[in-house]
Formats: sequence, structure tokens, C-alpha cells
Amino acid sequence: MLNEKNIKSLIASGEGYNVEFKVSIPSKIKDVTEEICAFANAAGGTLLLGVDDNNIVQGVAFNNAKRSALQNSINEISPALHCEIHTVTVDSKDVVVIEVPSGDNKPYVLSGAIYVRQGPNSQKLTTVEEMRDFFQQADKIYFDEAPCKAIDINQDVPDNNINQFRALAGLGATVSNEQVFNNLKLITKEGFLKNGATLFFAENPELFFEKAVIRCIAFDGIDKRFIEDDKVMTGSLYNQYLQAMSWLKKKLDVRYDIEGAGSQPRNEIWEIPETVFKEAIINALAHRDYYDKGARITIEVFNDRVEISNPGGLISGIPKNEFGKRSLSRNPLIFGLFERIRMVEQVGSGIGRMRDLMIEANLTEPEFNTEGMFTVTVRRPFDFNKWVDKWVDNLTDNRINIIKAIHENSKVSKRELEDKVGLSATAIDNNLDALKDLGLIERVGGAKGGHWKINYILP
Repeated sequence: MLNEKNIKSLIASGEGYNVEFKVSIPSKIKDVTEEICAFANAAGGTLLLGVDDNNIVQGVAFNNAKRSALQNSINEISPALHCEIHTVTVDSKDVVVIEVPSGDNKPYVLSGAIYVRQGPNSQKLTTVEEMRDFFQQADKIYFDEAPCKAIDINQDVPDNNINQFRALAGLGATVSNEQVFNNLKLITKEGFLKNGATLFFAENPELFFEKAVIRCIAFDGIDKRFIEDDKVMTGSLYNQYLQAMSWLKKKLDVRYDIEGAGSQPRNEIWEIPETVFKEAIINALAHRDYYDKGARITIEVFNDRVEISNPGGLISGIPKNEFGKRSLSRNPLIFGLFERIRMVEQVGSGIGRMRDLMIEANLTEPEFNTEGMFTVTVRRPFDFNKWVDKWVDNLTDNRINIIKAIHENSKVSKRELEDKVGLSATAIDNNLDALKDLGLIERVGGAKGGHWKINYILP
């Protein structure tokens, strides 16, 4: 049973996947019971009634009538669920503590619906597809909630990974590492570190989950024939994210806005908004199917696009018409840890944010393939001069000048090309035919009213 010291530690850690605050006991007591049901269907958790969203104890009055109403509401959960309910005095104010176990008989149903924990929120499920995806296979357990029996916490989890998490999550020094792990329910009842915690905190989680890495590949061209760079990012999930972002920065065009910077760091402006990649990579790490042991997250950079793929398509509990509007996670523990360090925002908003950022940058909206591998494709801004430079050694100066003239004006006439390039009509025709044979240009429509089209292939 939690005491005042434990409660203060939970409050200091803040709300999250395993902890929920309510400033008062709601008049609709079912609001509390829904949270209880959600915790039971996940890793368990603690509800504190009498604590506000700013982590300040306000206190509540909890008489026998309210206790009876709460217990009666909990009794409506099926199968039966036992919760510890008690009052603890914290700074001279009463806080109602509801300790909810991770149920052994999932799924738990309340009024015909299942409630589950998604990061710091509870979500209602109503369809068979949603239930099937949430309670993996016959064990009815998420991959990230299962025990990792091979890991030794003392040897395989370095202090710097824990300290990094504490700093990013804003956890004060008053809460011990042991208490942090207990508060976040990262350890099973048998004392094993959970898979999600192993992925998040181990020095080398790939030793326990071989494919839980990010492979980053850069290609010279728009297909996969010529590999320029191929690296595998390992380590904790957050460090994989940092490594992948650093690698991407080297592969893409990044300029700096130094106006008004003063003594502040220069403002980096990526050719594709940096936040788009943040959203896509964190989404891949948090939502990939870790049960799939044959595939890795991949980031592939081509001359015209970047593709980020992760094992596991769209969760069937999300209808295609609601894609980008709501979110279900295969790995709620991992999702909750990313939320703790402020790497994920409001549930379901990431897809819309990526689209908005691409449109604001005057780029093509991201493309999503949700079948099999979940793939996000973002189109790079096209640099005509860089493309032409790749053809300089393969074409005569006259043919390069013809391509440049067509790029400037797709409706340029042959007579105008004669003047621009300084060639006769016959020579222009011969060079145009040669460029057509190479597949670099084609004529769309007739001599009058038609236009030239450049095909941006590579030599």
C-alpha cells in the first residue's frame, strides 16, 4: 500500500501511462471507472483523486457514500477486478489512492466497451479488430509489457541512459532511479525488466532484440542500384532517434538563418522540415511491430525523396478513413515513455502536423503506405542545377543549353532555340532527337499549342 512518501514521488513524476490525476471526484463516477478499466487492460496504474493537472495537492472529501458509489461502479467491470482504495494524507490534505493491477484476465469490459491506456490517455475500443490488435495473440499482452528475462538491470542498463531520461522528463533528484522504474511500472511482478524498458534504457538492446535497430541507407539516384552510405543505428530507442536525425542532416541540404541570431545558435533550415522527420521516426520506433523479428526500421534517402518504413501496417482497429485522426499503439509502454520526454504530442495529431509542415514549406504532402510495412514517403525539393551538373560529362554543351532553355520555358519554339543556342535549324533538330533518344525530353502535343517535358532521369 502506498504511503505519503510514495504518493509524493508519484506526484513529482507527473501523469503518464501508469498515473492519472483528478482534482476532484467527478459527479459522473463512471469517468473514474473508465480509467480503472483502462489501467487493468494495460500495465496497471494508480489514480490519485485530489491532485490537479499542475501536480499540486488540492485534497478531496471521501465519505462512505462516495466510497460505496465508486465500489459499485467498479463492480460493473467484467470480469471482476479487485482494486486497492485508500486515503492518504499528503501535506495535511486527503488524497484518494486507487491502485489498479494489470489484470490477469484481459480484456476487461465496462458497459460493453473496452478501455485501454494510450500514453497518458485512456481510449475506448468497441470493435473486434481493435481488441485483436491490442491484446497480442493468445497471451493477451503487448510486446513491450512482456518480461525480458535475459537482461541484467545492473550490468546492461547504464546510469547515463537513466539520467538522460530523467533530464528530458524533468524528474527531480528527490525521486530515486528505483522509484522512477516502480512509478512507471517498468518491472514485472516477477522482477524482470519489461521489453519496452529494455528497448528504452539498455546500452545495447539489439543484443536482446536483434532487429530493433534503424538501418539508414543513402542511394545515388532515384532507385536502389547505387548505395552511397549504409549504416545501422543501435542503442536505446532515443539514441537511435538522435543518431538517425544526425545522419539525415548530413544527407540533406541544410542552410542557416543567422539574421538576428546574436549570440544564439544559428537557426537550421532543412530542405524538408526537420519536425517531419522527428514525427516519422518517433512514430516508427513507438508503433512498429516488434513481434516481427525479420525486419528493421529503414530510412532510405534518394535524390528525389526520403522513405521511412517500419514493420507492421496500419493497426486494423483504425479505419482508413480515420487514419491521421486517431492513434492506437502496438506498444503503449514505449509510447508512454516517449510522451514522458515530450517526444510525442497529442494522440493522433502527428500525421496532420507532418502534412501541414510540408504544405507550409511548399512541398508535396507526405505519402503513406499502410499495407505490410508502414511507409512514409516525403518528396525532396527539386534542384534543377544539381541535376544538370550530373549530365555535364555525358552531354555536349549545346545539348545542356537546350535542356536549360526548355527548363526556363517549356513552350520554347525551335526558332527560339536556334537563337538561344546559336545553332542552325538542322542542328537543333539533330540535338533534340538525340535528347529524345536518351529519354531526357519528350514532346507533349503538337508543334502549335504543345510543350516540352523534361524527364529528370540520371546518367
